[in-house]
Order: sequence, then C-alpha cells, then structure tokens
Amino acid sequence: MDTTPPQRHVFREDDDLGTLVGNVRDALGALPVYFRTATQIEGLDGGELFNLSAVLGSAIEVQVVETLNRIREVWDPNDRWPRHRFVRSAQTFPDVRLLAHGQDGAVDIALGIELKGWYLLSREREPSFRYTVTPAVCGPQDLLVVVPWHLKNVLSGEPVVHEPYIEQARYVAEFRNWWWTDVRETRDTPSQRQVKPPDEKVSPYPAPKTRIADRPAKDGGNNFGRVARLAGLMDDYTTALRSRPIAGIPADHWIMFFRRHAESKDPTEILAHLKDDLRQSGLDRAAATDVADAISRIVERLTTTSKLGQN
Repeated sequence: MDTTPPQRHVFREDDDLGTLVGNVRDALGALPVYFRTATQIEGLDGGELFNLSAVLGSAIEVQVVETLNRIREVWDPNDRWPRHRFVRSAQTFPDVRLLAHGQDGAVDIALGIELKGWYLLSREREPSFRYTVTPAVCGPQDLLVVVPWHLKNVLSGEPVVHEPYIEQARYVAEFRNWWWTDVRETRDTPSQRQVKPPDEKVSPYPAPKTRIADRPAKDGGNNFGRVARLAGLMDDYTTALRSRPIAGIPADHWIMFFRRHAESKDPTEILAHLKDDLRQSGLDRAAATDVADAISRIVERLTTTSKLGQN
C-alpha cells in the first residue's frame, strides 16, 4: 500500500503557460467581485429550489464563462493571448476551454477548466458531482473548478457566488485513484481495489464521446468519483463554506432547515425537529432555539414578501 499522495505539477518561473494558469486562478478567485447575472428567481419554496438547482447551476456555469471573458485584463494583463477566449461546451472535457481559431481552421487550446456549480444549501451538504476522468486526459495546466452559489435572499433573488475551489485537474484524478486503491478502508481484495484506465489511449482535449473515464474493479456503493467526500482533497474547503452566514444564519443551519422542510409541511413540527438537529450539531438549548426561531422568522418574511410581489 502506497501512503505517499500524488504531487501537483510545478511550472517553471519562465513558463508562459504557468503564468497564464496563475492569472486564470486569480481571475477565478475574483469571481465573487465580478460575477454578474440577469437571472432572478421569485416565489419558490425550499423543495422547488432543490428541483431547479440543476438548471440554475448550468446557467450559472455559463455566466461564469461570460464573466471570465469580460475580465480578460485579469488573466491576460500583457495581451499575451489576444485571440483566445473561454468557450463552454457541455459535451466535452474539460467543458470550458481557452481557445483561439486559426485562419486554417485549426484550434489552439491554451488550457481547460472542468467547471462545476455547487448549490451551497443542497441537502447533501457537499458537491454531488462525480469526477471519473483518467489522469492522462488532463493537461498539467487544466483545472477543476467548483463554484458555490445560493440565492441572495435564500429563497429568491439573483444567484450569489463565493470564491471557488480551484485545483489541478490531473492532480484530482490522481488523488482520487490513489485514495481508492491505497487509502480507502475496505474489505476488498487488492484486485478489487484496482482502477482500470480506458481501453483506448487518450490524451488532453479529446473529441466528444471519447471514452475517458477510469473504472473501479468493484464499486458496490457507486462512490467512485465522489471527490468531495475524499479526506484531504476538498473537505476542508466545503466545511469552511458551510459555515458562511447567509441572511445572518450559517449555511449549515439552513441545510438542516431545508432537510426538515422536505420531510414535513407542518411549521411546528419542522421547528421542533430543527431545534433537535441544532442541538445535536453542538449548540446549547438556548442557542438552538434562537437560531431556529430566527430561521422561521426569515422564511415567513421572505414568503410573505414573495406573495405580495406576485399580487
């Protein structure tokens, strides 16, 4: 068993591509400042928002790409890549590519971003995407980026994004495989712990429909690729995001409320169960009551405001 984790790629100081990657990281880190959207959501309850989160997430990913193209002075301050622009295609990997078209029709791809949206108030409490691509299909300059978002007024308003999770795409794929074969606690035999690469040889920026996924020899729980669950990869990041206040209440406490809301429509029952959940999370009785009552008041106010706006 190999206890040594994989290593990230290190660019030389004089590497133009490395400089570009650093600048793109800076631009992605500035998304909360520059992100703009015309999307407005009104009149939803918690259950409806969960049903719409996939559609909203896709729209937000498009708007992230538009934002990156709008702030090219951040990622290309010296006009080193004047013909390149970010283009999104959901049918490719990575699904966002910084590219330019030549006069002969050739496409020059500088780097790629596999972009994932994460509804911060999801009942799962973590990004649910599966990342199964084989390391060989990732260039050293490619990135995996997860953008957390929520609605400004919890149940309504425009989407608000937080600073994203940014990591080298190849490193994440290698870390996932290393964790699966050498770190994961399981009764599986060594042969059952193995990860199989694609049958055909692959390289970065494959054509659509190319088979690029690694496959575990055994995955009874269908957990391979759930990288948000891997200790040491992005768990510290997701934990920190869930502590962020939204309308004055930590995101984690909102998640508890929405979970209970999905199970019952009785406000009294929801409030009682929520107080129990908050106490189990570490709050004392008085603090749990205060938080639960505050959430109840906020939801009532937002719901009333929404109904008035529809009349």
